[in-house]
Amino acid sequence: MQPEPGPQTDSESPYLLRRADQAGVAVLLAAGLASMLGWWIVQGGCRRRLVELERAEPQTAEFQVDLNEADWPELVQLPGIGETLARRIVDSRRREGPFVDHDDLQRVRGIGPKTLDRVRGYLRPMPERATIAADGSTGGDAS
Repeated sequence: MQPEPGPQTDSESPYLLRRADQAGVAVLLAAGLASMLGWWIVQGGCRRRLVELERAEPQTAEFQVDLNEADWPELVQLPGIGETLARRIVDSRRREGPFVDHDDLQRVRGIGPKTLDRVRGYLRPMPERATIAADGSTGGDAS
């Protein structure tokens, strides 16, 4: 006859956790899953409304650019103005001096009345002509 095995100690147990610890971990996992399920339901998951990219309202950013201070990366953000045209604007400002008014932007090759009308809403109001003529600087183009 074989001797009866005695009760197992913690060091001899085939499991990493004791039965009470396993039950605690199971309760915590169940609570976490229940919380996630609750959040999913509240957010509209069962109605398939979690991601509504197609139905999202388009958003626009309002910004204005100062022609006499903006560098070419800022000017590229204007509609119809690419990198080449933005660099021409900066070069024209550097060679011929600051822009006196928005219509003065047409001195840049490639900018006509249509392009000017397209970007006019994105341009900051120009200072008085006397201020620009007396100052003679562009404000941000020291380089």
